[in-house]
Amino acid sequence: MDLTPRPGATPAPPGAYYAYAETPAETTTRLRPVKARNPARTVAAAVCAVLGLGLIGGAVTGSWLTGDSAAEPGAASAYTVGRSAWHSTPVDTLFPRTLKGDGAGPGATDRVWTRVAVASDSGCAAGLDPLLLKTLGPVGCERLVRATYTDATRSSVTTVGMVFTEADTEAMGALDTRFTTQHLANRSDLMPRTYPVKGTVAEGFGDPQRASWTVHVLTELPVVVFAVSGFADGRAVTEPQPAAAAMAADATTAPAQAGLGHEAKGIADRVERTLRRTVTDLTEKPA
Repeated sequence: MDLTPRPGATPAPPGAYYAYAETPAETTTRLRPVKARNPARTVAAAVCAVLGLGLIGGAVTGSWLTGDSAAEPGAASAYTVGRSAWHSTPVDTLFPRTLKGDGAGPGATDRVWTRVAVASDSGCAAGLDPLLLKTLGPVGCERLVRATYTDATRSSVTTVGMVFTEADTEAMGALDTRFTTQHLANRSDLMPRTYPVKGTVAEGFGDPQRASWTVHVLTELPVVVFAVSGFADGRAVTEPQPAAAAMAADATTAPAQAGLGHEAKGIADRVERTLRRTVTDLTEKPA
């Protein structure tokens, strides 16, 4: 799967995530029409503003947007902006063409990763195994975006992705707690899928080639970030190892020796940081 425009489709503008014309289902939700205010309502609104009720209403609105009555207005804004970031942010921002990993390799060595390709946005079933999809079920799936990178030596490949959820702060917090207490990020049956790209160094990067992975549930944003790495030569891996274990100093598995845990964690961390900065910039823009 690539970003080649569909037959007859209108090319997307430069920097846009889509490679084909958006359909109504893929655009932002239309706002409901607002009826013109009558004089009485205008006066009432002015009185409310004088009494300070407008501020209270603003706080209530912020909580309603996140579904969390205890949420602060800033948190509500981050969740609202973050949930739509998958289609409101240029692909080169979500997944930079080049990622620099200063000190991200084994022994704090530097890494540089180059983007091989970006998958078209999709539902979560396209990039998640059924059990992982079921595990993320409580937070819902708004959209899944993915990209595949290779290292400077072209000896490893890594697919990184973001699941944009439909959840509020409470649900994301509960999912994070579950992943932490039940050590779900370490379970090999919950590994994300790869994104192989025909005609590239990642052509043979399928499920059997998965060597190391990481899954991180964010709580400041309605997003789950993941990455899965493997060897670029297409060799199958019989004993994949989670990134945290593969990065341990005493790890001796093939994924650990090849630094594939560092590859998965390093790329996932940098994509996550980019998303956080993007959402922060968008929420701090003056009205």
